[in-house]
Parts: sequence; C-alpha cells; structure tokens
Amino acid sequence: MTQHNSELRMSFFDHLDELRVRVIRCLWVFTAGFLVLYFFSEQILGILRGPLFLVLPPTQQKLYFTSLFENFLTHLKIAGYSALFVFSPYYFYQLWCFIAPGLYSKERRLALPFICAATTFFLGGACFAYFIVFPVGFKFFVTYGGPTDIPLLTIDSYYTTCLKLLLLFGLAFEIPVIIVFLGYIGLVDSALLRKHRRVAIIGITVIAALFAPPDAVSMLMLGGPLVLLYECSIWVVQWLEPRRRETRQVEDPLEGRSRP
Repeated sequence: MTQHNSELRMSFFDHLDELRVRVIRCLWVFTAGFLVLYFFSEQILGILRGPLFLVLPPTQQKLYFTSLFENFLTHLKIAGYSALFVFSPYYFYQLWCFIAPGLYSKERRLALPFICAATTFFLGGACFAYFIVFPVGFKFFVTYGGPTDIPLLTIDSYYTTCLKLLLLFGLAFEIPVIIVFLGYIGLVDSALLRKHRRVAIIGITVIAALFAPPDAVSMLMLGGPLVLLYECSIWVVQWLEPRRRETRQVEDPLEGRSRP
C-alpha cells in the first residue's frame, strides 16, 4: 500500500522514540523467554556438553565449578542466550519494523523474506558452530599435548566459550543477509562488491582473528565460510539488480522514502 511521503517523514527524535519502542518490546520478549527457558536450562546444558563428552574418556566426562555461585549463574547465562536464539525471529521482525519506513513500498513487502533469511542464517551459523566447529575444535584441543595432560574444565569457562562461539557464528552468518539487503535497496551493487573483494577478505580475516579462539583451526572455520558466503552474496545481488531497476522505474523516486 502506497503512503504519502509526509506520512512517513520522521524527525530525528521520532526515530529515537521509534527505536526506544522497538527495544522495549524486544526486552519484554527476552525477559519472558528468559523466565520460561530457565526451567529448561539443565536440558540445554546437556545438549551443549554433548560435543565435549564425545571426545572425553568416560572417566573424565565431568565439569567442575570453583565458586559457590558459578553453577547457578551459568544456568542464568544459558537461559539468557537461549532467549536470544529462540526468539530471534521476533527481534528481526522489530528490526524490520524500524527500518521499513525508509524503504519503497515494494521493498516493504520483503518483511517475511527478510525475517526468514535473517533467522535462518543466524540459527544456521549457530548450528554450523555446534555440529562442525565444536566436534573438530574440541577434539583438537582436548587431545593436544602429551598423555599426562588431562583437561580439568570448569562449568563457567566451558559453557561461556560455547555460548560465545554460537553467538559469534550466528552473527557472522548475517553478513550475506546484510549485503543482499543493501544490494536490493541499491546501496551496493555486484561490481562494487567484486571491486572490493580483497578488502572484504582482509576484513573477514581480521574479524576471525579478533573474535574466534586464538588458533588457526578456529579462524579458518570462521573465515572460510564467510568468504564463501560473501562470494554467494555477490551472485545474489547481481541476480537482483534487474528487479531493483524495475522497482525504481515503476515507483516515484520520492515515494515511500523517509526524509530528514
């Protein structure tokens, strides 16, 4: 549905107020999800320690806590991270609602594809970490060293590492969604993406070095898929360019845009 430009014109403070409303709604959903998922935190902990216990001998399949509150706080942390993943479609929906007023009317119809793609890649990145990175990485680190080197892992250190990696891979896999979205609205094109391919690869390498665990295996497991996803994004943006031009020809360039 086409709306008059004056109806979509928002001041800077209107944008801030809109952002505040969206953030508050996300916080309410996060809080509700946190309270519900806390009661399933023990089951989630069991799922997370599965890849580690697969590479540990039966006699060493234990995690230790070194402070009185460590185990309890870990359950809280698990509930919080789980609320981020489980209710991620709602968070992406609120993000779309925030940016939608600045799009053309035809572009605003992409709400469902955007939410589905963002959720799929976010959860897909976490699944890639759990099913691919965890088994390979844990086996490498647990068996590294001599036969007298026995791992003594604490609850906080292990689960914190798992949660950070799941979130890192989930966010990193959002890169192609962002690139394709920017390509669809005309902020980037396939030629520009190809021109700056080397810069993008260097940036991905820096991201992998900064946020992945400090070893070559983890950095390659993060950087490799991101480079592949970047290349796939170029082809998707190129495929979308004719459709974007049709959208611009059909609609008035000023129609549906938010102006400062």
